[in-house]
Amino acid sequence: MNMARKNKASRGKGGAAARVAEIAGKLPEEELRTLLQFSEFLLAQVPDAAAADAPLPEPKPLPRPAEESVIKAMRRLSETYFMLDRGPLLNETSALMAQHVMQGRKAAEVIDDLEAVFSAQYERVRSSQ
Repeated sequence: MNMARKNKASRGKGGAAARVAEIAGKLPEEELRTLLQFSEFLLAQVPDAAAADAPLPEPKPLPRPAEESVIKAMRRLSETYFMLDRGPLLNETSALMAQHVMQGRKAAEVIDDLEAVFSAQYERVRSSQ
C-alpha cells in the first residue's frame, strides 16, 4: 500500500467526515442541497431500531413558481418529499416526463400530475407505517 493510500485509510470515520465537510464547503448551494438529500438517503439505509420507530418526516413544502419547467418541478418535489425512496416513483415520473418531452404535453399539466404522484406516494408510505 502506498503512503498516500495508507494515510487515507488510517483516517477512518473522522477523516471521512472531515473530507465530506471540506467538499461541502466548496459546493454551490444547489449541489449542497443534493449532497444533503443523498446523505439523508444514506442515513435512512442504516439499520437502527430507534430510527425504525421514528415517524415519517413531514414534507417540506416549497412554493411552486409561476413559470416552472418540468425538470425544476422534479427537483422541487424531490426536495419537498426528501424522505421518499425514488425507486417506486421512477416509472410514473418517467412516463410523465416523456409525455411532456416527446408528446408535447403542457408543462403545467405534467407538473400537476407530478405533484399528485409524489403526494400519493407519501400517503402510501405514511399509511404503511
